[in-house]
Amino acid sequence: EPQLTAEAVQPALTLSDAFVNIAETRTPAVVRIEARRPRTRAACEVPDALRQFFRDRGQNPPDNQLPELATAGGSGFIISADGYIMTNNHVIEDATEITVVLNDRRTLPAEVVGADPTTDVALLKIDGDDFPTTSLGVSSDVRVGEWVVAIGNPGFRAGNSLDYSVTAGIVSALGRGLQLLQNDLRSDPRFGSTQGGFAIEDFIQTDAVINPGNSGGPMVNARGQVIGINTAIASPTGYYQGYGFAIPIDLAQRVTEDLVEYGRVRRAYLGVSMQTVAPEDAEYFNLPAVAGALIQRVTEDTPAEAAGLRAQDVITQVDGEDVASSNDLQHRIALKAPGDRIDLTVYRDRSPMEITVRLAEAPFNDRVAAAPEAPVRMSVKIGIEVGEITPEIGTRLELDNLQGALIENVQPGGAAFRRGIQPGEVIRAINGTEITSTADVEEAFSGIQAGEVVSLVLEAAGTSRVVNVRVPR
Repeated sequence: EPQLTAEAVQPALTLSDAFVNIAETRTPAVVRIEARRPRTRAACEVPDALRQFFRDRGQNPPDNQLPELATAGGSGFIISADGYIMTNNHVIEDATEITVVLNDRRTLPAEVVGADPTTDVALLKIDGDDFPTTSLGVSSDVRVGEWVVAIGNPGFRAGNSLDYSVTAGIVSALGRGLQLLQNDLRSDPRFGSTQGGFAIEDFIQTDAVINPGNSGGPMVNARGQVIGINTAIASPTGYYQGYGFAIPIDLAQRVTEDLVEYGRVRRAYLGVSMQTVAPEDAEYFNLPAVAGALIQRVTEDTPAEAAGLRAQDVITQVDGEDVASSNDLQHRIALKAPGDRIDLTVYRDRSPMEITVRLAEAPFNDRVAAAPEAPVRMSVKIGIEVGEITPEIGTRLELDNLQGALIENVQPGGAAFRRGIQPGEVIRAINGTEITSTADVEEAFSGIQAGEVVSLVLEAAGTSRVVNVRVPR
């Protein structure tokens, strides 16, 4: 039987070793982000034994809710030893509490340094030093076909069983505009249709597996450098189907620099509405290639108007570099700072000309600050709601002892959920203190602080178990 020679398999082994090295050196800097928001989320499905109990109370079990806090989240990666973390804005948007779980299982509270919904980039900060960090690359050097690795926490909705997953693929395309951010901003009453025009979408597309929970994690090249922030997938089901997208790291880095220095993004602004050049446009305007941004409208009192740009001008270059599309032009402008001067190559009347523009600052508004968080019961903070055990419930659940507190709901993604606690279980003790009623639950929790571990003795179907849960910060 023919054998593979060492020389024949060496290229595959070299590539495999490269992936191993990336996983070993970059995963320690990837974090799990848990964001708690004051929004209503449907609770877990209720066991059959409890359905009649809820109906007796006039409640519908599938719609029973935990309104005080909802936990969602995703991924991020540490970019400095003193604890700055890059992630997506949509991962932490409107959160009142944010917790970061490091690869070594340390859990730390995080503060939002700033966020930019027009690029979906956010910057967090955790206290400490000597954190493992990632190395940032240059996304403008990325080529279609090169290998990339995505690292993140795709199992967020199912607990932490899939945390720090590493997947590989290639760069499938560059400069993708999906209109996801534009649509989100236009449908948000805090922004409206006008503000949606400031969204920057110039995504890197990959076939590396990306699923919910990967958002905010790093896309890494074969050199171990981060070239993008994993952000979105194109799928009718919401799960991976071969199309993943990442924010180019050049843009993300430009945004985070502003967030650190100013606490907000100072976006450079040209002042035009435009569309990508089509083959018919290229022929009509005598363009050298089917590429560029066709100006549809010039806004009054903007840098574009001051420089003499007109509708039906076609921008084909910025500072001597070709412009592929309207998304590409937006991206290039976003990398500049207000006050910068740029040289544009513009086709007008079928002939090229040079125009210099001094960029201004984009007039978009910051997001409205989230409402202050109302006090939250500690039991709800770990993600459970409890109720009294009536004789009827005791009979249905075949309980010999009616003392204790019944867990009626478990919040998806919450601390209790991730430790496997289920609706229908009975709390018998908390931190060694016997529980006889729901009042005892809050009394037992009263001396416990955020960040501490609470020990619950639970009973279900005649079997007891101990579950230790860390209270979110």
